[in-house]
Amino acid sequence: MSTPAVRDPGLQPERTRLAWRRTTLSCTVVSVLAARAALHRSGGAAGVLALAACCLLWIGFLALAHHRLRALVPARPAPLPARWALGAVCCAAGLAVAAGVLIASPA
Repeated sequence: MSTPAVRDPGLQPERTRLAWRRTTLSCTVVSVLAARAALHRSGGAAGVLALAACCLLWIGFLALAHHRLRALVPARPAPLPARWALGAVCCAAGLAVAAGVLIASPA
């Protein structure tokens, strides 16, 4: 009879922390590129609103990621609450839409 493998409780939270950091970095890159597009093009009021939306959504995602990273400190962290997951998805999707508006706006 073989003994069951011992699970290292530190690996899964570490992988999850790394995934949150990668996603935060991706959102930061999208926000910077959207801001660059807004500064190099004069998109009018729609461009300013899209840039403001990008900034607010980026800050919202950073706050969610920060709270989640702090929650992952123990070896057995609590599951991600549904409202945090929904908030992260809404921030990422909204950021993509707002950045798309900025990039697609005429020069």
